[in-house]
Amino acid sequence: MVQLRTILRPADNSGAKKLMVIGVPGRVGRNASLGKVVLCVVMGADPNGAVKDHEKVKVVIVRTRKEVKRPDGTYLRFDDNAGVVIDKQGLPLGTRVLGPIAREVKEAGFNKIASLSREVV
Repeated sequence: MVQLRTILRPADNSGAKKLMVIGVPGRVGRNASLGKVVLCVVMGADPNGAVKDHEKVKVVIVRTRKEVKRPDGTYLRFDDNAGVVIDKQGLPLGTRVLGPIAREVKEAGFNKIASLSREVV
């Protein structure tokens, strides 16, 4: 569960060092979970990366510290909050996705992110 002003780790190689959530579209003051798109601002960026410092970007949430209950009754929890920077078409800006991602991301329609990652949990 991610809300406003949450700091996310970038799970890709787009060049961002930290991402801060500044908007949850369509749900003002609410939370977003795995597979949802949020608006973030880049806090620190690599000079040669695809994103620049203080740039507003859309991010898909791929890992959350708060557990998520699945329909089969199991719970899924990660060690960090992480996201992947996407463009307007929903494709990742980076060329690699680092670390495991949740199956809910693939079910939300982000198949390219799921195919770039090494492990889908």
